[in-house]
Amino acid sequence: MPIHYEKQGHIVTITIDRPEARNALDLEHFGQLADCWLRYRDDDDAYVAILTGVGDVYCVGADLKKFIPMVTSNVERLAAQGASEQVEGSKYTMAHALVAVLRDGAPLPDGTEFTLYKPVIAAINGVCAAGGLEMLWNTDLRIMAEEAWLQLAEPRRGLFPGGGSTVHSVRQLSWCHAMELLLLADRVSAWRAWEMGLVNMVVPRSEVIAKAKEWAETICLNGPLAIRAVKESAKRSTFLDLKSALNLELELSARVFMSEDAREGVAAFREKRPPRWAGR
Repeated sequence: MPIHYEKQGHIVTITIDRPEARNALDLEHFGQLADCWLRYRDDDDAYVAILTGVGDVYCVGADLKKFIPMVTSNVERLAAQGASEQVEGSKYTMAHALVAVLRDGAPLPDGTEFTLYKPVIAAINGVCAAGGLEMLWNTDLRIMAEEAWLQLAEPRRGLFPGGGSTVHSVRQLSWCHAMELLLLADRVSAWRAWEMGLVNMVVPRSEVIAKAKEWAETICLNGPLAIRAVKESAKRSTFLDLKSALNLELELSARVFMSEDAREGVAAFREKRPPRWAGR
């Protein structure tokens, strides 16, 4: 299976393993990746996830030989029927591709919309291009190998970077840096990505996973409910006016303060011992 899901303690590692195609994804692989995110979301014992790739490639996005022809040949039908319609010959839908790149609001088969408030660490072990880069916008912490490079390459193929890049880049970067990615469609080195504020840290490739796990373990020291509420507040408040955002923060903080974990955290502090989180 090209997408691996491994859980150790409270840490989930999701690995894209398709080196023969430079970790490119067709609909089946997007579907498998979406399944992994849903599994992580629904596991109360999973606190943080790491996403990485095999070899010297992180992910180059959609498979140009399979996925893109499928989309272009079905674009009118998909536009008319919606992303949640099953694609002929597959058990997956285009919505699964949206979930795979962690897109908020992607429609799910049960009629709900996808969202993820658990933290995700991108361990960028190598080349990260097109849809691989588009996934980064929806991760929270990004550690990049100094040997790696990024490229939003869709315009070079006459395609549109429709995984959220034209929206997220101008919210997460300065306008000029966003346009550098979008309009030049050129390679960006690891250190340039760090200068732009696109990644947190640049390390040798051999240290990427170790650093990601170190950060994941640090996150696990915190109360899981508190961490999820913090991320939820940060994400949802981005699109609210100040008063509404502060009211949302108050609502979420009250929920956390009334939790069993909050009582345990205070007790552990008083008793000078590590807390035992229950996740409730």
